[in-house]
Amino acid sequence: MKKKALLFLVLAVITGLVGFTGLSFSGIEVVRVMFLIFADLLIVSLMAKLFFPDKPKMKLQRVRK
Repeated sequence: MKKKALLFLVLAVITGLVGFTGLSFSGIEVVRVMFLIFADLLIVSLMAKLFFPDKPKMKLQRVRK
């Protein structure tokens, strides 16, 4: 989810432009709902990046017996 923030941004911008520029066709309500979904997913993914940063990769070490 954290790596998809750019994808959600692009999808929200595209659906926002199509849905709210005054176009009139039969599926415009669906496009507007998709905009709300993508905008919410963008906010969730940005908050996940903020609160849960990636941990540095740890080296695996052998356990000696």
